[in-house]
Amino acid sequence: MSITEQIAPPSTHAHPQRWAFALLLTLLALALGVSGLPSPLYPLYQEQWHLSALSTTVVFAVYAIGALGAALTVGPISDAIGRKPVLLVAVATILLGLVLFLFAGAEWQLILARFLHGAAIGSITVVAGAALLDVRPDDGARNGMLSGVALNVGIAATALGAAAVAQYAPHPLRTPFVTMGVVVLAILLGVIALIEPHTGRTGGRVRLSRPNVPGEIASDFWFSGIGIITAWSVLGVFLSLYPALVQHVTGHHSVMFTGGLVAVMALASAISQYIGGRYPARPTAVVGDIGLAISLALAVFAVRDGHTWLIVVDTILLGATFGLAFGGSLRHLAAVAPAHARGQVMSAYYLLGYLAMGVPTVIAGYLATTYSTATIFPWFAAAVAGACLLAAAIGVRGRRSAVLT
Repeated sequence: MSITEQIAPPSTHAHPQRWAFALLLTLLALALGVSGLPSPLYPLYQEQWHLSALSTTVVFAVYAIGALGAALTVGPISDAIGRKPVLLVAVATILLGLVLFLFAGAEWQLILARFLHGAAIGSITVVAGAALLDVRPDDGARNGMLSGVALNVGIAATALGAAAVAQYAPHPLRTPFVTMGVVVLAILLGVIALIEPHTGRTGGRVRLSRPNVPGEIASDFWFSGIGIITAWSVLGVFLSLYPALVQHVTGHHSVMFTGGLVAVMALASAISQYIGGRYPARPTAVVGDIGLAISLALAVFAVRDGHTWLIVVDTILLGATFGLAFGGSLRHLAAVAPAHARGQVMSAYYLLGYLAMGVPTVIAGYLATTYSTATIFPWFAAAVAGACLLAAAIGVRGRRSAVLT
């Protein structure tokens, strides 16, 4: 008997608001959009504020610290009191962070804003992901695919929009945050109108504990967990150090160029996740892990040679293989997560992701301060490529074990 057959089917209670699913997907897109909003602006901060590579990665990675705190807490909280209260607080916190970015005049204000955004976005990715399963409990794999697509569409739209505003509008370090604030306010109104999707909430006192995954899905969880660790390690460095690195090696100093690269990667990821969603999750993730390792090797040559066309091609490949690796692992986990522990499972999953996004990024930034980003990048790429191949090997082994049993 397969693991999915052992798990009792969740309730198929229909949510009374047909637009709730679309709102939750939009909220996920918004969350990752806000997370990527400063990425095309980091070279401007480095130029105008004289930030070092280490400062840039600290500003970026403190986001992961806030997200880690959220991943450790919001799952059980939302299981107990409901998804909507957590989402309302998270969206309000995003607004507060945008205000801090808008009036920031010192590095510590950027750090505080990113920490708040990390906590808010970590909450949204965990809780909205669980709420999607509440709204459509009978289609977990498709929910996982659509979640991944929404996350990447959010990054693409925001990165390109922020770059365009910064390039052509006045006050490039202010106007993008005003524009995003208007969008966030509109989404907040939708969340206020949302009827609580988690009808099985327990109520009462919330008991926080370390992330816990039900034993019956432990092997499935670790397969998916290795997938997000490798994929989000790439995402962390790509959104923090990579924009300034490619500006240096290509000579293109336009904000639109770096914003376009982030958008191209995210769009390629969204397309690959959508296409990959038609195929079984585990082999899709394995193919993505192997492809991501190859793309990282190509990235080393692209950065060394400095050819714009090669960097663009490799960015597309990185995005496509990232999408297969992350999307496959997310779909696999969404399909096997038991109804009573969706919040806990998503918390544990994204906990691994934010650790992978933050820790390697800070290490790379610290080393880049001493040895330069161009010197450190090949070593980072080699380490993550090795982890990708390990993830693929675990996936193949797990598939063979499943067939044998």
